[in-house]
Amino acid sequence: MDERRDSVPIPMTNRTTVERKAERELVVTRTFNGPARIVFEAWTKPELFKQWWAPKSMGMFLRSCEMDVRVGGRYRLVFGHDASNPDEFVGRYIEVTPHSRLVWTNDEGGDGGPVTTVTFEEKDGKTLLVMHELYPSKEALDAAGTGAADAMGETFEQLDELLVTLGASVGRS
Repeated sequence: MDERRDSVPIPMTNRTTVERKAERELVVTRTFNGPARIVFEAWTKPELFKQWWAPKSMGMFLRSCEMDVRVGGRYRLVFGHDASNPDEFVGRYIEVTPHSRLVWTNDEGGDGGPVTTVTFEEKDGKTLLVMHELYPSKEALDAAGTGAADAMGETFEQLDELLVTLGASVGRS
């Protein structure tokens, strides 16, 4: 048997679940085939984040990714199909616990945007990721819809693919 092949992670066929848990709360859950440290890095290192965050099927890409991942640090993400009509997402990190928890604000809509909390729980080399989005009101969540959360299924599949690459490169070093 080829030991190296056995140690290389393979993509999981995990399902991403999106649930409206309360009037103001949306929860997205998925298990990833990789340790929390690596999954956390994919969320906090711009060079990795850019490789998986934008859903490829929408023809969008992350044009710019600035992340100062520390309490009080800011982020700025610029998406677009082309340079003439970019979408920008900005906010600040309000909690950063390496390899286990990230909390940030979503400030692009002004005051009162949702607060996103992502937790990373490792068990047996896999990571359960839970992303909570808490909106300031039921109306704000209704207005946002679940479109972006629904797209997380595709972006999380792209993250799975990146984790395979990262696992393979880690395994060979």
